[in-house]
Amino acid sequence: MAQPEGLSKLQHLPQDAWLAREAAHQQRVRTYSDPYLARRSAGQKHPVEDFLFTYYTQKPGQLLRWHPGAGVVLSGPAAAERSGWKYYRVPDAGELAAAGLAPGTDAVTVDVERFLGERRDAVQFAGIILAGTAARPAQFGCFGLHEWAMVYRQDKFELRHEYLKLRLGSEQTDRVVEDNRIRCSHFDAFRFYTPDAVPLNTLKPSRENQRTMEQPGCLHANMDLYKWAYKLAPALPSELVMDCFELSWRIRAMDMQASPYELSEWGYPPIRIETPDGKAEYVEHQRAFADASQELRRRLLQELTPLLEAAAVAAPPLPAAQEGRP
Repeated sequence: MAQPEGLSKLQHLPQDAWLAREAAHQQRVRTYSDPYLARRSAGQKHPVEDFLFTYYTQKPGQLLRWHPGAGVVLSGPAAAERSGWKYYRVPDAGELAAAGLAPGTDAVTVDVERFLGERRDAVQFAGIILAGTAARPAQFGCFGLHEWAMVYRQDKFELRHEYLKLRLGSEQTDRVVEDNRIRCSHFDAFRFYTPDAVPLNTLKPSRENQRTMEQPGCLHANMDLYKWAYKLAPALPSELVMDCFELSWRIRAMDMQASPYELSEWGYPPIRIETPDGKAEYVEHQRAFADASQELRRRLLQELTPLLEAAAVAAPPLPAAQEGRP
C-alpha cells in the first residue's frame, strides 16, 4: 500500500536512532506528567500546572507515546511491536526498498491513507484555523480580562472556585471588568463568561465564526496549538507536539498570573492588569508569545502541507457547516 503522493519519500530511522529520540521525548514529558500524576494520586489539585492535562483531552499516557510523524520508516525488532498501534502498518516491499531496507526487515510506518480516511476533517479544519490565524495581524488589547469576565458577579450566579481566592475580592474584581474594555476573540474563552459579562464583550466570537475570528495575539489561540498538534498524532512528530505543549504551559502560567485569583502561595505572583504597569507587562509577554506561536504555526503548516494535499485529492475541502472541534 503506497504512501499518498507528497509523502512517498520515506525517511529511514534505525532502531538505535529512534529509540534515543523516544527516550528523550518520554523524559521531556515526564517533567510535566509525573508531578501531575502524583498530585492526582494524592487527591491534590494545582490551578496552573494541571490545566493542560484536564482541559485538553490528551492524557499523560498518550503524550508519552513517541511518534516520528508521517513519511518515516522505523526499523528493528522494537519497531515490530508498533505494528498493532493505531494508524501504523508494515511497509510493503517497494517502500522498504525505497528506504534502503532489505525485504522482510522488521519495520513500521504511519498509515497515512487510513489516517486521512478517518481524520480528514480534522486535518482540513486544523489547516484552516492555523493558516487563517497566521495570516491575521495580532491584537494586544485584551489584557487577560477574559479570566476576570469568567467570575464577574459570581456571587449572583453562585459560582464557586473551590480552593482559589479572588485577589481583589468580588466587588473590586467586578469593578475592574466594568472599568475596562473587554475584547476577547476566542470562543473557547468567551463561552465561560458569566451571563452578565457576555454583553460587555465588544466582539461576538462563536463556533461558527471561529475560522475568521482567531488571531495570533490571543493567548488561548496560541495555547490551542497544542490541541491541533496532538489531535493530528501520529501523523506529526512528537517533538513538535511537545514544543506546542511547552509553549502552552508557559502561556497558561502567565494567563493565570494576570487572572483575578491570588496565586502567590502557588508560586505565581500576580501581573496586576488593573494597573498601567501591569497592562504593559502583560502586553510584553503577549507579544513574545505571539512571535513564538507564529513560528510554531509555520512548522505545523509545513508538516501539514503534504497531508492537506493528499486530503484535497481524496475529498473536497471541509464545508463551513461541518466546523467544530474535530
